[in-house]
Amino acid sequence: MSRIGRKPVIIPANVTVSLAEGNVITAKGPMGTLTHTLHPDMIVKVEGNVLTVERPDEEHLHKSLHGLTRTLVSNMVEGVEKGFSKELEVNGVGYRAEKKGNQLVMRLGFSHEVFMDEIPGITVEVPAPNKIIVRGVDKQVVGQFAAEVRAKRPPEPYKGKGIKYTTEVIRRKVGKTGGKK
Repeated sequence: MSRIGRKPVIIPANVTVSLAEGNVITAKGPMGTLTHTLHPDMIVKVEGNVLTVERPDEEHLHKSLHGLTRTLVSNMVEGVEKGFSKELEVNGVGYRAEKKGNQLVMRLGFSHEVFMDEIPGITVEVPAPNKIIVRGVDKQVVGQFAAEVRAKRPPEPYKGKGIKYTTEVIRRKVGKTGGKK
C-alpha cells in the first residue's frame, strides 16, 4: 500500500473542497481557487474536513496513481490556503533584476536585457537587485516559471555567476593552473 496515498488530507477551516462529476476537484481558499481533473479510476472521498484517496485494485497503474493523486490534492489545498513561493538569487558583476509593470527585466551579462512577462496566477517580486521571488497558488506553475527564469542564465561552476535557487548549492570547479609544457 502506498504510504503517501494512505495519508488523509486534512482540509483547513478556511478552505472548501468540492468533488464534481468525472473526478473534477475544486479547492477554494483565501489565496484563490484551483481546479484539477483527477484520473477517473481513483476514488476520492470527502468526509467533513478529511479527504481520502483510495485505489480500486492492486494494478500497477493504480498503485502509481494513488500517491500522485493524494499529493496533487494536498498541494491544491496548501496552495489555496498559504500559496507557494520560490526564491532565486542573481550572482555576478553587473547582473541584476528589476520589475517594470508586469515584466521582469534582467541584466545577465548579455548585450541586451532579458524580459519575462508575468503569467496569470503568478506574481514576481524583486525586493533587491539580486533577489527574485516567484509566488502563486499552483505549485507546478510556480516551479515551472522559476525554472524558466533560472534557465535564462544557469549558474556556471567556475565563478558561480548566473541565476540559482537560494537553497541550491553550486559545485565549484577549480580553474586552469599555469603548468609547464
